[in-house]
Amino acid sequence: MSGVLRVGNASGFYGDRSSAWREMLDGGELDVLTGDYLAELTMLILGRDRLRDPGLGYAKTFLRQLEGCLGTALDRGVRIVTNAGGLNPAGLAAAIGSLADRLGLTVRIGYVEGDALQRPDALTANAYLGAFGIAACLDAGADVVVTGRVTDASLAVGPAIARFGWGRDDLDALAGATVAGHLIECGAQVTGGNFSFFTELPDGGHRPGFPITELHPDGSSVLTKHPGTGGAVTVETVTAQLLYEVGGPAYLGPDVVSRLDTVTLTPDGPDRVRVSGVRGTPPPDTLKVGVNNLGGFRNAMTFVLCGLDIPAKAALVRGQVEAAVGTEGLEFTLARTDHPDATETEAASALLHVHLRDGDKARAGRAFSAAAVELALASYPGCTLTTLPGDATPYGVFTADAVPQDAVAHVAVLPDGVRVPIPPPTRTARVAPAEPETSTGVAEPPTTRRGPLGELVGARSGDKGGDANLGVWARTDATWAWLRGWLTVERLAELLPETRTLTVERHELPNLRAVNFVLHGLLGQGVAASTRFDPQAKALGELLRSRVVDLPADLIPGAAS
Repeated sequence: MSGVLRVGNASGFYGDRSSAWREMLDGGELDVLTGDYLAELTMLILGRDRLRDPGLGYAKTFLRQLEGCLGTALDRGVRIVTNAGGLNPAGLAAAIGSLADRLGLTVRIGYVEGDALQRPDALTANAYLGAFGIAACLDAGADVVVTGRVTDASLAVGPAIARFGWGRDDLDALAGATVAGHLIECGAQVTGGNFSFFTELPDGGHRPGFPITELHPDGSSVLTKHPGTGGAVTVETVTAQLLYEVGGPAYLGPDVVSRLDTVTLTPDGPDRVRVSGVRGTPPPDTLKVGVNNLGGFRNAMTFVLCGLDIPAKAALVRGQVEAAVGTEGLEFTLARTDHPDATETEAASALLHVHLRDGDKARAGRAFSAAAVELALASYPGCTLTTLPGDATPYGVFTADAVPQDAVAHVAVLPDGVRVPIPPPTRTARVAPAEPETSTGVAEPPTTRRGPLGELVGARSGDKGGDANLGVWARTDATWAWLRGWLTVERLAELLPETRTLTVERHELPNLRAVNFVLHGLLGQGVAASTRFDPQAKALGELLRSRVVDLPADLIPGAAS
């Protein structure tokens, strides 16, 4: 395996499987073990932590996980790279040093900072840094590298830069490593987690192992996992993750723009998929900035409406609640979960979700929830609620901004304390906005059969601020020839009516037999403020797959091939 860098990942989010660090270290050979803890919502959570205690602002669970693993990693020469530093990478680095002292270990710790921007009107404002600061810390001998808000893929790209000596102009190599980093950043999601066809996995999807990327000097890689772990690594599991939370073919990053329309996925043996052919172009001259603010306070109550006259019952509740607390900030969502002629109360019931958002904590708190409870004996027949009266909770609002790359003081703090400025790329290029593609559609096949769309295609969806993405892939070439003409923006609006009023981008990725939709504004002001039943759009792909449509009959027998 000389010339190959084995990078594993043990965390895809703040709250991921706590034992994964130990599993990855004990499961087989690794050079680097990464942990991704940050998301837009996580930065808000850490911002609120820091309000309570200025010494916090990092992912506390990482320290607990590291306590039982740090000695093993040092003994085996596995270097650790994590963005668990969040809003306070220096604080986490110091805490790791204290932990090492308590354990009687000698550890060299580097950290990366400069992502935090001074925005007096914001709770948090952080630029998405690249990978060269991580590489500088590793070049200086760091055993552990802690970062704040770097791009998720940078956790894998940084070690590759340090190992292979890539420079800023090695765009194809950087792009290949960026794709590899994107594939492993969400942990088990690339090894069978959240996979549309989970019933086909060897273990039925019960406990997928965490991923490994074997990176090569040219930026190509092989995705795999430790032997004996659950789940699977197939072209389809890799395709699913590649489509996760992306937009058009140009995947923007601070170090390189990776062209997703050049990615080639090929089987490379059991639980091995080769990723090659990735091309890179110069990065933009700006960095993305994630900004979180406290938007106010929120509360919710849910009424159970059973049996007949469901719309009338919902209208009665709406009028009563509005009369009690006013209309400002109220939102009513009626979920028709009821079935006609049901024999059980739950099967005969619909749910009316009532949300209130307000800048006044008192109005959104007990004033609202108590008003809802007071209707229990004075509203529709069978009135009951699933929620108890409670106080309001604060919610956040996420927005994305951009700043010039040279306006951010990207700094690597080496294990000996020396601070090394990381200069921005000298070669940048304006990245034109992605041009949404249109499809003229195809003639309906002569023979069709009604069935769920998911018989022929897989899907993966997720959130990006107030937007969502929905990637759909075909399982065969013949299905792709049908899908690319059939699944238009107009067809999507028919299948998912909530998208009708949105600006929707459509992008084809023929090399993946996939089409990706970007649904602008589906999540409003972001995950923390969204009142959708599925606030992060994680289930949107499965909703689409469940829709019953006219499927080409000649494609159905080959759906599982």
